[in-house]
Amino acid sequence: MRILVIDIGGTHVKILMSKQIAHREFSSGPTLTPKQMVVRVKKLSDDWRYDVISIGYPGQVLHNQPIAEPHNLASGWITFDFEHALERPVKIINDAAMQALGSYHGGKMLFLGLGTGLGSALIVDSTIVPMELAHLPYKKGTFEDYVGAHALERMGKKKWRRQVTDVIEQLTAALLPDETVLGGGNIRNLKDLPTGCRKGDNADAFTGGFRLWET
Repeated sequence: MRILVIDIGGTHVKILMSKQIAHREFSSGPTLTPKQMVVRVKKLSDDWRYDVISIGYPGQVLHNQPIAEPHNLASGWITFDFEHALERPVKIINDAAMQALGSYHGGKMLFLGLGTGLGSALIVDSTIVPMELAHLPYKKGTFEDYVGAHALERMGKKKWRRQVTDVIEQLTAALLPDETVLGGGNIRNLKDLPTGCRKGDNADAFTGGFRLWET
């Protein structure tokens, strides 16, 4: 079975097919609609032949369908028929949960994605527990307000790193994971990883997308 994985982010949409080595991508952003995404994915993967599709979606997903519009893209996602538009069987999962699945080694693992926003997921004994921690109250805003990409630009690296460490300490104290995996593009701005953390890889999202179709 050949699987196409679509990883939708606030900055880029990345795609990779099983047995291919290099992923392909295009820019996303606040004007990207699901219809535009499908058109561009089809064009970008025109020379690939695949049977099924996994989608990592930057928001809440329930029963294989988004239930909330993404914060960093255009609207229209919660009513969109992905299987009809993509003409293949589709499995949709929160993007952080997909990357968490790809980086999972066992036990109880907390995943935090430091990207455009803050992605989060918990995996307990191979069961995925999607979480939306980003918009929970923290200080004078939310967790995402202090560790997302806009916070990094606003605060600078030094202060942002302190905030990331504090957020991780609070979340790990509450959820008591065996380990915490940090993913997302902004982990490159961390000097040292907080205690109990290991670095994930953005490629883990593709691994998670492939694993979605395993028996």
